[in-house]
Amino acid sequence: MSTKQQENSKSFATFGLSKEILKSLREKGYEFSTPIQNALIPAMFSRCDTMAGAQTGTGKTAGFVLPILQELTKSFVEEKHYPKAVILVPTRELASQVHASVEAYGKYLPLKSIVLYGGSNFTSQANRLKLGADIIVATSGRLLEHITHKNINLQSVDYLVLDEADTILDMGFIHEVNKIFQHLPQRRQNVFVSATLTGSVKRLAQQILHKPKLIEVDSMGTSASLVTQIVYPVVVEKKLELLSYLIGSRNYQQVLVFVRKKQEADVVARELNLSGLNTAVSHGDKSLGDRTRALDGFKKRTVRVLVATDIAARGLDIPALGVVINYDIPHITGDYIHRIGRTGRAGTEGLAITLISPNEMVALRDVERLLGRSIPQEKLEGYAPKIMQTQKGARKKSNEYKNTDGAFGKRKKYPSIPKSKKRKTTKRDGFKAFDAAKPKRHKSNKK
Repeated sequence: MSTKQQENSKSFATFGLSKEILKSLREKGYEFSTPIQNALIPAMFSRCDTMAGAQTGTGKTAGFVLPILQELTKSFVEEKHYPKAVILVPTRELASQVHASVEAYGKYLPLKSIVLYGGSNFTSQANRLKLGADIIVATSGRLLEHITHKNINLQSVDYLVLDEADTILDMGFIHEVNKIFQHLPQRRQNVFVSATLTGSVKRLAQQILHKPKLIEVDSMGTSASLVTQIVYPVVVEKKLELLSYLIGSRNYQQVLVFVRKKQEADVVARELNLSGLNTAVSHGDKSLGDRTRALDGFKKRTVRVLVATDIAARGLDIPALGVVINYDIPHITGDYIHRIGRTGRAGTEGLAITLISPNEMVALRDVERLLGRSIPQEKLEGYAPKIMQTQKGARKKSNEYKNTDGAFGKRKKYPSIPKSKKRKTTKRDGFKAFDAAKPKRHKSNKK
């Protein structure tokens, strides 16, 4: 941690945390808090509803987990394990990561926790719930299943946390979340946490939270200051070639590649493997076992490149990850923040590379608008598209349309407007001409 970062942080001991929690933090190598933790931990202790936004990798998880552990330990009754805190997350990977943090920070505490998500054995989870758990980390769908089967009762819950609340809404889980709300007690502390506090998150907060405290630390498009961002313009046909060239020629040993579509992720992974780069892939169509093995291999560095979609990679925590490459621009502009947030974590430096084809320039402008600044571009000979001369001023022809593609596809082609043709001459036109040539007769001559 730099001197400047230490000036903006505090020792965890100043928050009144128990010696057991402080001991577990020291074992993890955590001594000083981050800015989001400085604001979020006191807000959690005040028991007020909270909406917190901070960029990925700044320690939001510890910001809400540590106070929950502290408070639940104070009121803990021996051998009385029942749900007192629920943490909802959008993906299986994030559920595993948050649960790992709960177990690590509460290592020396008598509390029990459990993680619930789809793809894991339902009966096994139900049997573990019967043994009791104080903290539930779950995806909304699987938690709702256990509620429906009456494997869990949430009437004693004191804390409800929505982690990555923007993604929960973007993925369409709001209906499941609303059903879960119906099984919770009215009196509880609600916490919404996200890297980007979007309008949909704030609208949901108005419905659920009671006079919430708003905390924003480097959120809403402020990317990590230690992450170097660069854009490489490239023709579509040479994207894969450029990707392989950058990883190989610059000897990147651990690279996370983001791809927008699952089918394309498979293609990219296959081509990189053919290029001699040991690559694994993770997306929604892969089984839980395949995704777990891919992530484990990447963390252990037996896999050099991990190709993933935005949802599969949400919440991944890879220590000291140096390079993230955006093979394309994400569907949701805010996901760019989540992508580059995988690197430059915990005070380390990182590099975020984005490959941009001509039809993605509109989407790139949206990302730069979100960031509040332009991203430097570097053109590599042989890969960058040729410079197209643009016409200035008015169009020369009335039927001339802009030949610019949209963000995620080609612009609609308009048919050319045919010129108006001269009407054909008919026999009636001849009669009209004959009548016009006849001398006009005066009324006085009519007899």
